[in-house]
Amino acid sequence: MAVTSLPRAMLIDMDDTILSAYGRPEIAWNHIAAEFADELAPLPPPAVAVAVLRFARDFWSNAEPAWRLKLGEARRLTVQGGFDALAAEGHPQLPADLANRIADRFSAYREEEMFVFPGAHDAIDELRTRGVKLALVTNGAADTQRAKVERFELAHRFHHVQIEGEHGFGKPEERAYLHAMDALGVTAADTWMIGDNLEWEVEAPQRLGIYSIWMDVHGDGLPPGSTVKPDRIIRSLGELLPK
Repeated sequence: MAVTSLPRAMLIDMDDTILSAYGRPEIAWNHIAAEFADELAPLPPPAVAVAVLRFARDFWSNAEPAWRLKLGEARRLTVQGGFDALAAEGHPQLPADLANRIADRFSAYREEEMFVFPGAHDAIDELRTRGVKLALVTNGAADTQRAKVERFELAHRFHHVQIEGEHGFGKPEERAYLHAMDALGVTAADTWMIGDNLEWEVEAPQRLGIYSIWMDVHGDGLPPGSTVKPDRIIRSLGELLPK
């Protein structure tokens, strides 16, 4: 059903909603492993990338929220975990120093490759022009996320900027959404949440009565067996504007 009107307020995620930041990690890990091919020999870079990615996905599926504020350290831990998994399979044990250098290079590469999705700035500006109250609600460390807000010229586009590391709480804690709505002076019935994480930007805000929109930039569709049902699915922020 076509949406023909806008809400009073929107809470918008940053990473992989406004910015291309952490999506498609398999591409990034393969790229970095290839850069270190000589030091990984005789192990083929793709095998190392697979092992690291497998460990990283398992780690993040169970990680405490505090790890979101220590991303560099978490990446070092996950690369070492991938190395250890390969050694357990009978491959040569790769050195810890190499794990740290690969993790740090991965972090730098992610920063280098970040960009604002085409049309995102224009869509946000138009929503504000049309009178929608806007809050940027992002998880992560204060310095890292604030640097992105400034680098990608987001601060002046929002009425409220809420960074987990600055406020001491983040999604999917209820107070993350409640605090943002309070800052905008709105209620759940007035508000849409938009983001790429099914738990943080759909399931949790829906429990509060917020209309929740899932950002599926690459058009992959919901994961098989997903029990989370977004109120709407979009591929770009421009789709939020009524036709």
